[in-house]
Formats: sequence, structure tokens, C-alpha cells
Amino acid sequence: MRAMQGLHLTADLSDCTDAAAMTDALALRRLCLDAVHAAGLTPVGELFHRFPAPGGVTGVVLLAESHLAVHTWPERGAVTLDAYVCNVSGDNTMAAHRLIEQLITAFAPRSLQRQQLQRGRSGARLTSSIRSP
Repeated sequence: MRAMQGLHLTADLSDCTDAAAMTDALALRRLCLDAVHAAGLTPVGELFHRFPAPGGVTGVVLLAESHLAVHTWPERGAVTLDAYVCNVSGDNTMAAHRLIEQLITAFAPRSLQRQQLQRGRSGARLTSSIRSP
């Protein structure tokens, strides 16, 4: 049996400037679905929920390749991104990176921390980087 292989990317964004997608579930939905399509991934389901004041939004897009999750905290100017893609039937590595990059660009954070985890392989490795102005 062939082992599952995948790439898990996360990013913690700080001092974000896109207030609309941080407080409006429909705006976040459109942003996420546009990024998913532009990355060449396949959405198969979704759920977006706005919380009461201060009105952060959580959104999940189920992908044929796995998932995207986004959580916003407008009162802190913070966003967390989580994208996981399976690489069993094809290599979706570049698509996952395109997806995360599009979302980072849209939120325009002043600083961010990224993590990357290769999953399903022996000797899985985690890499992390921090960028601040």
C-alpha cells in the first residue's frame, strides 16, 4: 500500500489591512473561492460563519485535494491560514503555495509567520519562517 503524502501550509498574519474580508463572510467566501480556483484546486464544499462583535469570520473550503481554513480577528488585525493538499494522485505542491500566497497578498499583513509540513512521509519535516517589515 502506498503511503499518503501531502503538504500542510499555515500562515499567521498580523497587522492586516483588508477589513472587508475580515468581517464579512460573503467577502471572505469570494476571496477564498477565487484564490482556490486561481490556484487550480477544486472546491467540493464550503462553510463561512461570522461571529458577533467584533465580527470575525471563520471559513472552510473543502477541496477535492483536501482543505483550506481561514480565521479572522479584526479587533487584532490578525488572520490565520491553513491549507492542506494531498499529493497522492498528483503533485499539488505549487497549487498550495499559490493559494496561500494569494491570500497573504489579499490581507496585506505587515508581518507574518509561515509553517510548512510535509506529511505522510517517513522523516516528515517542518520548516518555519517569520517576515516583518
